[in-house]
Amino acid sequence: MGGGHRLLLENARQVVLVCARGERFLARDALRSLAVLEGASLVVGTDGFIKAVGPADAIQKQFSEETFEERIDCSGKCILPGLVDAHSHPVWAGERVHEFAMKLAGATYMDIHQAGGGINFTVERTRQASEDELFSSFQQRLQCMMRAGTTLVECKSGYGLDLETELKMLRVIERARRELDIGISATYCGAHSVPKGKTAKEAADDIVNNHIPKLKELGRNGEIHVDNIDVFCEKGVFDLDSTRRILQSGKDTGLQINFHGDELHPMKAAELGAELGAQAISHLEEVSDEGIAAMATARCSAVLLPTTAYMLRLKQPRARKMLEEGVIVALGSDFNPNAYCFSMPMVMHLACVNMRMSMPEALAAATINAAYALGKSHSHGSLEVGKQGDLIIINSSRPHALCS
Repeated sequence: MGGGHRLLLENARQVVLVCARGERFLARDALRSLAVLEGASLVVGTDGFIKAVGPADAIQKQFSEETFEERIDCSGKCILPGLVDAHSHPVWAGERVHEFAMKLAGATYMDIHQAGGGINFTVERTRQASEDELFSSFQQRLQCMMRAGTTLVECKSGYGLDLETELKMLRVIERARRELDIGISATYCGAHSVPKGKTAKEAADDIVNNHIPKLKELGRNGEIHVDNIDVFCEKGVFDLDSTRRILQSGKDTGLQINFHGDELHPMKAAELGAELGAQAISHLEEVSDEGIAAMATARCSAVLLPTTAYMLRLKQPRARKMLEEGVIVALGSDFNPNAYCFSMPMVMHLACVNMRMSMPEALAAATINAAYALGKSHSHGSLEVGKQGDLIIINSSRPHALCS
């Protein structure tokens, strides 16, 4: 036997597999006890995929004649899948720290938006920034996320709103996808807001007739790779009809539907997402009972964002109701100029405290279910043979230290 392996993690107190039978997501009773091995080791091949995981003595015997590029003694420690951040806005220019004082004084999200702040402020600064400037700040933010345990992150455009700037943002995301050691799921979010001087219908026309065809062309040429299409379905932004039109157009060109819905007002976005076969819907603070039931039936993931409700003093998404109904619940940081959170462990902590999720539920929501929300749970989100060797080691014998 030759030495064709990159990494041996040996003698861990626990290896939290999360899944052990190839599950694409966990819901209902499957969330009560995640798959865990005690006293185990794990092998990653030179191709970056997991080759073996099992009891430490069995792995030692199986690979006794192998050489490894690196061996790490994990005695007393815990190995977990790399964390997956299912919703972030990390490419932009223009700090919005001044808006925090407005929020503290009682201004709502839409108050700030209508006063020319919020997304519109960031759009102006992002349009002015060069590609290199955007990449530099984006790279720093991704490094902060990695240090907090994130190994796969969804990254949205959406601070351009015109084709030129949206493509600039997507090129920056593509560069990071190719150059940096972090997994990226790229999302086109040109319908993040209605541009100044346009109606929602005019903006939707532009997206359907110009933006999406250009994305398809650039994808075909191999210049950029976009995974998901997103729309901010909200009162005063994109209504249900415009949202449907944009999402269906994106789906028709092969993009996964993964959009903002039912955040500030009940919009029946969850019902729409279930009808269109959406992979995921984010926010859902104002989701209806019918929407929850429809998402459960359609296996449409709910990406819950506890930082948003915390920052904007909104009511919490009804995580317990969703879990009880069998919805596939995932978590995201919602990192953006309005909510600075790089840390999925902090997101998990807030989910447990404010949304009353259990620690196993939060861990599954930040691993296998977040990967499912991005259409990547076949390769990410659990420690199983054949999956990407994305993992974290924590200096604790129990995984719950991560979110407590």
